[in-house]
Amino acid sequence: MAKKDGERRMVFDTGGRRRGVVKVVYAILAVLMGFSLLLVVGPAPLQELFGISNEVSNAAQQFEEQQERIEVRLKKDPQNPDLLLSLTRAQINAGNAQADPETGELSPEAIQELQAASESWSKYLKATDEPSSAGAQVAAQALFGLATTARTGPEAELNIRAAAKAQEIVAKARPSLGSLSTLAIYRLYSFDYKGAAESEKEAKKYASTKFERENFENELEQTSKRAHEFQKQLAEIEKEAKKARAEGKAGVANPLGESNPLGAP
Repeated sequence: MAKKDGERRMVFDTGGRRRGVVKVVYAILAVLMGFSLLLVVGPAPLQELFGISNEVSNAAQQFEEQQERIEVRLKKDPQNPDLLLSLTRAQINAGNAQADPETGELSPEAIQELQAASESWSKYLKATDEPSSAGAQVAAQALFGLATTARTGPEAELNIRAAAKAQEIVAKARPSLGSLSTLAIYRLYSFDYKGAAESEKEAKKYASTKFERENFENELEQTSKRAHEFQKQLAEIEKEAKKARAEGKAGVANPLGESNPLGAP
């Protein structure tokens, strides 16, 4: 993942009505994606998921200091999977500590920490043959959080796919309606429809009542429709980007200007 960068470049012009339409589509998707996950994992904020107390005012600094200590050790043993996992957790915790305690909204500093955590998580996966399911659950939540703050469609797709791969580790180690439902949702938004169908089939086995199963089926059906619309919109954006490049037009890599593609306008 790229580090925090103040530059914003456009790959094509989205002035006029098209820009407004694209903004609305992404904003609606952000809300709907959030609702989909709330039905599966509940309304717990990132702080609660990672077990961090918001009452500790210097939490972020503590985690940053922890990162520094781990990084010193990694210089001597850069492929140590335990150290890489610890660094990932520390970076996610630091980012979480800088999120809004009421809404869970990620600040620029928090996003930068999570981007660093994404890089560390990728290195960890390359360094181990048996990834931690607990670590994967933390990483999956963080990666999905990054997707909702991404400034471009491709960046959002990359983070969602990474979240799905991390969630796959969780579901394999601890299969349940919750873990498999979340995996199905992540796969839908990463356009892996076949994989999502497989996850849905497995998840149904853990539904304890007919109502629970039917509710899950209905939710996945609606999520699938939104994911297809999301994919269609990204394809349209890419089509216009190619056209602009062919015509030699310069612009910003972010087709939505100052708004985040999967965030509120």
